[in-house]
Amino acid sequence: SSSPTKPLLKRTVVGCLPVLYWLPRYSIWDYGMPDLIAGISVGIMHLPQGMAYALLASLPPVFGLYTSFYPALVYFFFGTSRHISIGTFAVLSIMVGSVTERLAPDNDFLIMINGTNSTEINRSGSDGLYTQRGVFECALFQVVLGLVRFGFVGTYLSEPLVRAYTTAAAAHAVLAVVAQLFGVSITRFSGPLSLVYTLVEVCSKLPQTHLPTLVVSAVSIGFLIAAKQINSAISAKLPVPIPVELITIVSATVISFYIKLNGIYTIKVVGEIPSGLAAPRLPDTNLFREVIGDAFALAIVGYAISISLGKTFALKHGYKVDSNQELVALGLSNAVGGLFQCYAVCSSMSRSLIQETTGGKTQMAGIASAVIVLVTVLKLGPLFQELPKAVLAAIIFVNLKSMFKQYYDIITLWRSSKVDLMVWFVTWVSTLLLNLDLGLGASIIFAVLTVIFRTQLPRYSVLGHVPGTELYLDMETHREVREVPGITIFHSSATVYFANADLYLEALKEKVPFCCTTLTLLKLCLLLKCVQILEKRAERRAKRRAKRENGTVFVMPMTPRASGDQCSWEYLKGGGDPDSATLGTVSELQDGDTTTLGSSSEDTLSRDLDKVSLGSLGKWTWDIHSIILDLSTANFIDTVAIKTMKNIFHDFGEIDVTVYMAGFHVVEQLELGGFFSETITKGRLFVTVHDAVLHCLGHQGTSTPGLEYSLVRHTHITHDNTADQRKTRYEKNIN
Repeated sequence: SSSPTKPLLKRTVVGCLPVLYWLPRYSIWDYGMPDLIAGISVGIMHLPQGMAYALLASLPPVFGLYTSFYPALVYFFFGTSRHISIGTFAVLSIMVGSVTERLAPDNDFLIMINGTNSTEINRSGSDGLYTQRGVFECALFQVVLGLVRFGFVGTYLSEPLVRAYTTAAAAHAVLAVVAQLFGVSITRFSGPLSLVYTLVEVCSKLPQTHLPTLVVSAVSIGFLIAAKQINSAISAKLPVPIPVELITIVSATVISFYIKLNGIYTIKVVGEIPSGLAAPRLPDTNLFREVIGDAFALAIVGYAISISLGKTFALKHGYKVDSNQELVALGLSNAVGGLFQCYAVCSSMSRSLIQETTGGKTQMAGIASAVIVLVTVLKLGPLFQELPKAVLAAIIFVNLKSMFKQYYDIITLWRSSKVDLMVWFVTWVSTLLLNLDLGLGASIIFAVLTVIFRTQLPRYSVLGHVPGTELYLDMETHREVREVPGITIFHSSATVYFANADLYLEALKEKVPFCCTTLTLLKLCLLLKCVQILEKRAERRAKRRAKRENGTVFVMPMTPRASGDQCSWEYLKGGGDPDSATLGTVSELQDGDTTTLGSSSEDTLSRDLDKVSLGSLGKWTWDIHSIILDLSTANFIDTVAIKTMKNIFHDFGEIDVTVYMAGFHVVEQLELGGFFSETITKGRLFVTVHDAVLHCLGHQGTSTPGLEYSLVRHTHITHDNTADQRKTRYEKNIN
């Protein structure tokens, strides 16, 4: 009895700790050197990006180094992607910065510069506490969503939405570092329209630009752009890319140290970088409510970016990424990192590409990069104290170039999908104006609404047969198809449910030739016939009542008769002389009055009216004898749609037009909704449209040999046999 339990336990443990699956199979000879080279290359990129992106998060640069170390170690044990690099990322850094600015504004950290009347911002220590709370809530969301198998939540963030969101976030990032580029101090805002307020603040401070800082920024940007262009041009000839950013910060630090940029030219530098690792500390739970919205946004955006990159590399290299386990891995990375002054992490596109192009094979490359960061934090950190902040801002500015290239998406989406273009534009505008958290929520809501509207307004079409095949295509868009005589095949591109059930019925009336006019007129005739029965009944009752008065009766309508209105009758009673008769009235229907035409019984009126139907109006001849509703696209059907289908079957059955269904995905829901009855049996339901067509032709005894041959020449059996055999197998399955 324990034998089935052991494999299940093993799969569960390996699923929670993927490292137990791939590490025992790790080949040092095959993977060791590629992973080492890739890890060193990525670790070198971690150093400048970690310190630079910490500025976006309004945190000391050393926090960026911590964020590049601890989460990478945790992801090694729990992650399933072999190529993504976990750590700092510009978009998440600016989102964390908005939280930091709201809870710990810059004004709380202004200090006087020695020997001057000017001030500068000196952030240290306390602001990390606010960030820690957001990181832990972000981790909690990710772990819980992963454990409840909610990894599909990332699918609600479509590619146009994510690209527009990151493009708008890049604009926020540029404004966040522009003060460092120009050497001015600005007040950073949070909440809706914060980008507009910050832009106005930057423009008002431009006359106060610090020229030495601007020169350092311009030189750094020029060097980085030129070096990256050269690097990309000769990258095919190099075993590993040139670490342009590392060369930039090392050179800038050396120049700043010897020229005394901070002392002589008052250029702001990184300042003290503590050596060693910080002791872990638990977060303060007092302000969890204030950051819950930001934490959820961080969790979703970070996961969406990581899983999209992970699946891209997995598809390229032929392995699988577990979306739910990725949520857990990111959550645990953030949870452990939050204990050591890290902020929210996700994968970085630039570092992940470097890890993949330099030959990285497994998660072991992340360990190698973490070792590089660890050595820097323990021994080399104090060497970067003279690094100008303008250089870090220049690194951020140049790295955002790839995100600004995403504006080309507008041209691509304009040509391919106007709806996706609307999603892109609304996401971009809402993220710019409403800030990153509210902008994300508004973007997701709009994206979901586009899906709802597209299902509410699908494309309706009448299908025709492709000769020699079992295919049925839209007759308006495919010239080669042929109409099946006597049969209308109605198709909807979306499932039928409460939001589009009425539209489905209206579209059917438009597509079926006689529906819009003839069927409506017939129902009007039916209504008029019912009115005539009621009027005749009222007239006869008036005469009978007058006879009971023992007098001669002259009956006439008191008011003109209108369709659907009740009618009253006048009668003259008395002797045989009309001039001496008295006037009386009788209402068409009185309380308890149910005597009907041809009967004195008071319970026969409803039976007489029930006998009135469209079929009783006479024999009508139509161009079609069957309608097939193609439900192959439906994956569910609700009670409203089931009632609509019942009405369709009933109305067309009244005029001797038989309705069939093709599609088996909603059989169980039709049964639960009480759709099938004595008049609507499962014999009306077929697996495919072709089966339904064969049944209709055989049932009607069509005399179109050419058409019959084109329909069945690939089946080699008769209409009735084909449809009946498939229907029998189908009914066995659904019963």
